[in-house]
Amino acid sequence: MWASPLIGLTLSLVLTPYVGRIMTAAGITGKDIHKPNPYDVPEMCGIAVLLSLPIALSPALDEKTAMAMLPFLLFGIVGVLDDTTNLRQLHKVILSLLVSIPAAFIAVPHTVNVFGLSLNLGMLYLPFAVLFVTGSANLVNLLAGFNGLEVGTAGIALFFLGLITGGTAQLIALTGAAVSLGFLWWNRYPSRVFPGDTGTLALGALIGIVGIIGKVEAYAALLLIPHFLDFIIKTSVRFGVRKHGRTRVRADGTLQAPPYPSFLGLIMRSVRVTEPKLVAMVWSIETVLGLFSLALHL
Repeated sequence: MWASPLIGLTLSLVLTPYVGRIMTAAGITGKDIHKPNPYDVPEMCGIAVLLSLPIALSPALDEKTAMAMLPFLLFGIVGVLDDTTNLRQLHKVILSLLVSIPAAFIAVPHTVNVFGLSLNLGMLYLPFAVLFVTGSANLVNLLAGFNGLEVGTAGIALFFLGLITGGTAQLIALTGAAVSLGFLWWNRYPSRVFPGDTGTLALGALIGIVGIIGKVEAYAALLLIPHFLDFIIKTSVRFGVRKHGRTRVRADGTLQAPPYPSFLGLIMRSVRVTEPKLVAMVWSIETVLGLFSLALHL
């Protein structure tokens, strides 16, 4: 059980800076704008996550694990397309639905565990699985933009899902958490790599996949509450946040909330925070939700 997480952690620690150097040499970089003096950071380094997880799981590879890795890798490809071409939102949603289809055919019961209550969806479980993984991937991708935020929250969610599941789901979740931790070492403040949509979409999809395999869909949804709140709040501007402006950094290093509604903006308007403090607060919220899900599952 612990071999794969250790392999994943090691691979992620080693491959992430290597991929970062490749991206820098290729000119695939982005500005770290939430700094007093913005600087270039290699983008699309989530490729290290796409490589590390399947390799780490290969010693325990079986049919269910292989089926789980398929949508994970396919979402990584969608992320690469988005990072390199800036896909239109509609196209990203359509591609997300398409690459989530394999998740519907993972050999699991067509039931949903709602905090101890089992609901049999029958054939309706097939579209539910597709929508669940699509939603999970895009929600994690949406709550983003600060050093370590996306990968850190995904890693925390996967860790707690690993504690409440068993078998294949537990192995995938704990290995995913370990890979996230290895990447986070380089992605934490001040970030030396960015995951890009390549990494965030794939890790978000992994949360949904673990929820399906481990039959803990409701617990996975609970862990994505901050992401869902951000989604709901941003619907008021139809996600056209870029045209409204962005978060700015004050002279003292604290963040000025962006001129559009968002979950992170609510935090910035409630308390004066620096970037690492903002991320730590969201990690803390995610940890509390993880502990709550653990308590509900006992």
